[in-house]
Amino acid sequence: METLSKEKFSPHVLIFPCPAQGHVNSMLKLAELLAIQNLHVTFLNTEYIHKRLIRFNDDIQAFSECYPMLEFKTISDFHNEEEHPGFGERIGDVIESLSLYGKPFLRDIIVSEKITCIILDGIFGDLATDLASEFGIQLIHFRTISACCFWAYICVPKLLECNELPIRGEEDMDRIIRNMPGMENLLRCRDLPSFCRENQKNPITLDYVVLRSQQSLKANALILNTFEDLDFSILSQIRLHFPKLYTLGPLHHLLNATKKTSSFKSNFFKVDRTWMSWLDSQPLKSVMYVSFGSTTPMKRQEVIEIWHGLLNSKTQFLWVIRPNMVQEKGLLKMLEEGTSKEKGLTVEWVPQDEVLAHKAIGAFLTHSGWNSTLESIVCGVPMICWPYFADQQVNSRFVSEVWKIGLDMKDVCDRNVVEKMVNDVMVDRKDEFLGSSMKMAELASKSVSPSGSSYNNFHDLIQFIKLTAL
Repeated sequence: METLSKEKFSPHVLIFPCPAQGHVNSMLKLAELLAIQNLHVTFLNTEYIHKRLIRFNDDIQAFSECYPMLEFKTISDFHNEEEHPGFGERIGDVIESLSLYGKPFLRDIIVSEKITCIILDGIFGDLATDLASEFGIQLIHFRTISACCFWAYICVPKLLECNELPIRGEEDMDRIIRNMPGMENLLRCRDLPSFCRENQKNPITLDYVVLRSQQSLKANALILNTFEDLDFSILSQIRLHFPKLYTLGPLHHLLNATKKTSSFKSNFFKVDRTWMSWLDSQPLKSVMYVSFGSTTPMKRQEVIEIWHGLLNSKTQFLWVIRPNMVQEKGLLKMLEEGTSKEKGLTVEWVPQDEVLAHKAIGAFLTHSGWNSTLESIVCGVPMICWPYFADQQVNSRFVSEVWKIGLDMKDVCDRNVVEKMVNDVMVDRKDEFLGSSMKMAELASKSVSPSGSSYNNFHDLIQFIKLTAL
């Protein structure tokens, strides 16, 4: 085994996220937290993603100056810029190319930077396992998906063995899954991760995500962006397989509790600030915030149905329609012209945590991405969930049936259903959902406060990382 001499330098952590918005967001929050603790951190992005950060974030230079212990480095993702798959539906192509060709470049960084600990996005599987062993350094996997989805991936072999998978067509979608410890009789087939669906078109396969999840067992520790009070029953099951587990969530909330100034936003799109004055003029808890994240594509009919449902509910709304979400440019113009400011506002991209914290926001129509779910929980904002892929199907089920902080609209896109659900969370059952959401927000705040579970786990992680340099 080749080892790096560690006597003359302090811990140096290499953090490498999957090149997608949600992954970069949460892992950069962790990098900032480690830098606050005076740990040397190298944050590794693909060149394509780093260019987007520079292009759409004016404060990246100030951020770098604020944290001299945190440096950005880049790696090729082995795709030509003209034919680049981006970070949306074809993200699997980028992950695969990095897994196939990235190891020699990682090795060079480990040697040149004298890395003592690697925090790798778990979606990369065993990309760094051999390197960590070669240099005698610690390897930590960070899974940026929800704990409930990660556990579902771990349970897939058992479900196959019990003949609960595969899903046998549309008529099977409401069948209850019975052999998932900690989630018995909770999930239906339609609530399993999207990769379990036979006809899902995403190039990432079920075999792929299950294998990557199993490969996290080779790591020295596992990080999840959740907190104990939110996922205690699932975490007790995960710990049977991953005894060194650090729950640090909600990470953005832990960061906000640790420092007084706002952190770097890591936007992949140009931020539209037209929402601020409009939202300031709206009554308390009166606006439905609508956003389907950084990757969800939408068909024309889906956009039309949701739009009509929002208009028919007579609830004012703020809808984020990012530039690459809808192919038909004429459709976006129609929405803008057909939505008066008395009814709603459409914008291209916003700092979501700021919007959710605004006093005018009453609920969130979301794709149920894990970062969005946590941001909504922290702000005590009820949700209507319309999941697209990956962990979002599981998250939406937990929002509605376990945490009781919203409604699940999965596999439905109908204006009448949208109208009814908006009225449920904003009017008819408003007090019920606000009450449960605020209680969950209190638990989230407790977790990141001194002596809270995530606060303590983070400081335990710091000690673990420091030990790696001894």
